[in-house]
Amino acid sequence: MTESMRAWRRETYGPAAGVALEQVPIPEPGAGEVLLRVRATSLNAGDVRLLLGDPLLVRPVFGLTRPKYPIRGMDAVGEVVAAGPGVIGVEVGDVVLGEMQGGGGLGEYVSVPATRVQPLPPGIDERIAVTLPVAGGTAWQALDLAGVGLGERPARVLIIGASGGVGTFAVQFAALRGAEVWASCSGRNASFVQGLGAVRTLDHRREPLSAIPGGHFDAVVDIAGGIDLRDLQRLVARDGVIVLVTGDGGHVMGPIPRMIRAALLSIGSGPRIRSLAASNRPEVLTKMLELLAAGRFAPVIAQEYDFADAGAALERLEAGHVVGKLVVRGS
Repeated sequence: MTESMRAWRRETYGPAAGVALEQVPIPEPGAGEVLLRVRATSLNAGDVRLLLGDPLLVRPVFGLTRPKYPIRGMDAVGEVVAAGPGVIGVEVGDVVLGEMQGGGGLGEYVSVPATRVQPLPPGIDERIAVTLPVAGGTAWQALDLAGVGLGERPARVLIIGASGGVGTFAVQFAALRGAEVWASCSGRNASFVQGLGAVRTLDHRREPLSAIPGGHFDAVVDIAGGIDLRDLQRLVARDGVIVLVTGDGGHVMGPIPRMIRAALLSIGSGPRIRSLAASNRPEVLTKMLELLAAGRFAPVIAQEYDFADAGAALERLEAGHVVGKLVVRGS
């Protein structure tokens, strides 16, 4: 093994155009960690937010004046090439899939806690599987929080922001749970999103939500943001749930003011508004892999990039309007 590796890094907060391919030391796995030779990574909206250090509220955790994790990429498939002390259940030579809390997937190697990865089942394309941990896991947990598929009767659910990385999973998972799925997306993506399982699409930026009868939905999953919370409440039945997935908000506090307002509006009777704090859930990843192997859904990949072009992938993600996921192949 060489002593250094290539990695896409940015040592200061700022746009993706400032990310550069550099030669850096290969990390050493600590206690309970494994070292992966990265085969593929997928990019998430959180990668852009952490690049920019936006909102400022995240900086005490991820680096006050500069990024604590200068290498982006929170999802990875890789081969275990070394293990630190105390690793159980993962062996050198295993090909594993997992989520890295701080990042690191855009390096040729990454060190990650063994508890955050699991062996990739045989027969599953690693460049498809790598889209699952963050975006798929977020969609799954949002639907759980909304109670979609957990009741005795089918739910009617509205997914706002249905064509993005999380949204394309949310539409498919909601349909798999037996829900009647309505989806808000741009008009140019309407037929595509219907193909994922939505029975009706609309563009809430062009079609007023006031045209939809009050109490029409059992649940709303808001991934895109930008809609007044009272307008969302009007759409949901009194015993329904609104789940806020988006991290939208101001440059300083981010989603905190909206979350506080959501909590206040949820007091008393009427639809509940819940803010999702998605977390690493190995059992959710296992279930998604089982459904993927059975052909029950298909992750949407907008484009694959070679490792040498990962900077361009980050710039495209930052520009927005990506339908599905961006995947970067390992070097």
